[in-house]
Amino acid sequence: MSLRFFDLTFTPEVLAAQQQHYGRAQVLPPHGQDDVLGPSEIEFIQRRDSFYIASVSSTGWPYVQHRGGPPGFLRVLPAGELAFADFHGNRQMLTTGNTATNDRVCLFLMDYPRRERLKILGHASVLDARAHPDLVEAVAPGALQKATGRIVRIRVAAYDWNCPKYITPRHTDTDVESVVAPLRARIAELEARLAAE
Repeated sequence: MSLRFFDLTFTPEVLAAQQQHYGRAQVLPPHGQDDVLGPSEIEFIQRRDSFYIASVSSTGWPYVQHRGGPPGFLRVLPAGELAFADFHGNRQMLTTGNTATNDRVCLFLMDYPRRERLKILGHASVLDARAHPDLVEAVAPGALQKATGRIVRIRVAAYDWNCPKYITPRHTDTDVESVVAPLRARIAELEARLAAE
């Protein structure tokens, strides 16, 4: 766990719960600087084809939204910020509205086959795509540019890797096909040999 993540998430109430349930609280020295994504975090982010983003409404209710796209659609910008294209969709605008009054967000990125997860805390701003054509080009490749209504840019405050405990491995069709295709080819080869005998 990064020290900054600890600063932001281990509130007095959390420390009290740790003390009550485990007999000790995880007290570490304060660390006021925002985290900087390292090579492992950047590589992990670039491989993702989906993530979850949580925000909080002005009435205090949390909201979690799933975001998906081609691997790497969540971009790491040169300044260490993250950005993704917000496509025209169901028109609910919940994350956009929530971040207008409270810019704090949490991203939850999963790699189910490898049982890895990365949590990222940050500050989000939602930008009109028409006013930022260069950024649209950077975050929405090719035909996706026309579907982009907004760009969500996130200044990373902290991140934390979670343990793999209780993550059920899940595999995509592509994952399964990459394992099954050589088996099919071998079966076809053996069937051809048998037929030739």
